[in-house]
Amino acid sequence: MRKILLTGAAGFIGSNTASALLRSGDIVVGVDNLNDYYDPARKEANLEEVRAAAPDAAKFIFHRTDIRDEDAIEVLCTEHDFDVIIHLAAMAGVRASIEDPKLYFDVNLGGTLNLLQAAQRHGQPLFVFASTSSVYGRTKVIPFVESDRADRPLAPYPASKRAAELLGHSYFHLFGQNFTALRFFTVYGPRGRPDMMAYKVLDNIFHGTEVPLYNNGQMHRDWTYVDDIVQGVVAAADRPLGYEVINLGRGQPTLLADFVKLIEEQAGKRSDLIDKPMPAADMEYTYASVDRAKELLGYAPKVSVEQGVREFWLWYRDAVLGVSG
Repeated sequence: MRKILLTGAAGFIGSNTASALLRSGDIVVGVDNLNDYYDPARKEANLEEVRAAAPDAAKFIFHRTDIRDEDAIEVLCTEHDFDVIIHLAAMAGVRASIEDPKLYFDVNLGGTLNLLQAAQRHGQPLFVFASTSSVYGRTKVIPFVESDRADRPLAPYPASKRAAELLGHSYFHLFGQNFTALRFFTVYGPRGRPDMMAYKVLDNIFHGTEVPLYNNGQMHRDWTYVDDIVQGVVAAADRPLGYEVINLGRGQPTLLADFVKLIEEQAGKRSDLIDKPMPAADMEYTYASVDRAKELLGYAPKVSVEQGVREFWLWYRDAVLGVSG
């Protein structure tokens, strides 16, 4: 039975990861500061869903803690003998990072440094880090491959994530710290964040929220269902690989306009999105090569975009609209 420190445990991917680990019998010590980047009530609801679905709720221990608090992280690592650190906590969002770059680097780089330092003091547990496909910028290498230099980020968010990847390499080089960086590609699904496109389209349909559709939806994204991402995260937590950077995507890009249509079909209503030019920090295309993930992690994404949108709609209908059946 492993004991795992999971940062960002109340968030979208974090709460789904917590559920998967608990189903496997692991003890999960979850950390999240429940900040107000989006409504903390959504995160509290995620935590309740985790506890309710856990085979043994006593194996889920939650601490409202900020990863920038070095003393608090030290206390946790002293009290628990962690086998693995799964570090998903971050300030997310490419466009939001332009408005407050200092915060993004404080959390995404400074917080990661705190955790790596704690790992050195407490037995070097395997370290799994959540990175992003945004680090590739407007690469001409399609599909995106991990050997790409990824040295032209378009905004502070991907720059902070790429910096944390490099920091992880320095700890591997100096101390032998196992560090696996997973680059996530456009994740969606139940417990999704309200600032993500799938959620925003449904908010537009049912609440009239103003939502832009950049470049009239003529942008491709490698939409990846959260359960497939979690499968990759859990696999990485099982394998000490030295230092590795690994894409986690579906490997099948879908046009944004088509993705919106799938959501509308499930909801049975049309959206009213506003056409706007693509922002300077955005990318026209994301497309993951998942060959490395298959080789090193046994990664095999299973959920089609059609099925994933259906599952997301059913969750939104029940959890957000409060309409069951």
